[in-house]
Amino acid sequence: MPQLDNVKFEPYPLPHLLDSVKWSAIIDLMTASQPTKPRHHGNLKTALVEAGVALLAEGGHGALTLRKCAARAGVSHAAPAHHFNGLKGLMTAIVAQGFKLFTQTMIEHRDAADEDPHARLVAVCNGYLAFAQDNQAMAALMFRTDEIFTCEAEYQTISSASYQVLAEACAPFNAGPAGARGVEVLIWSLVEGYASLARAGTIDTVETPFAAILPRLNLQLR
Repeated sequence: MPQLDNVKFEPYPLPHLLDSVKWSAIIDLMTASQPTKPRHHGNLKTALVEAGVALLAEGGHGALTLRKCAARAGVSHAAPAHHFNGLKGLMTAIVAQGFKLFTQTMIEHRDAADEDPHARLVAVCNGYLAFAQDNQAMAALMFRTDEIFTCEAEYQTISSASYQVLAEACAPFNAGPAGARGVEVLIWSLVEGYASLARAGTIDTVETPFAAILPRLNLQLR
């Protein structure tokens, strides 16, 4: 049996061990408290826009802030500054997405209609109203030009595409003294006014459907 009197014990570095345990626990705690980074596949800008579109649909214009969009996208509140010129820049990108859907909806309605110019114009207007009804907050924001950068090239291209759908539907009709632009403005004013009044609950769209109003303009083909 070994003689313990002849065994030399080295002092155990207990203070160092406690320090290691303490820092390990702190690191574990910090790591656990950090949110898992979302996977944006390198397209954070798109993720922020999608977050803004969702917030707008859920809470209206008042729900749109840079911090809320960042939180919804799962990134730091400073992240939007790397891609947008403030909240106005982000809202411009959000509205651009709205115009894309707006154009698509009008085209889908138009293409499902007969070839008759009157039927196609009614269909485009119905697409306009369907979008306005299904995306009320977006439809209201899209024409608030003081809230967005209307000079941005992407916005101009996308919004012009929407107007072009309406302009093409108006083109077959006799312009009269006001010219082609006059017919476009007439129809645009009518359908946008109807959409705004319907959104405000001022008119009953079942009692007074738009399809019953448009023919009263008595538009004549060229």
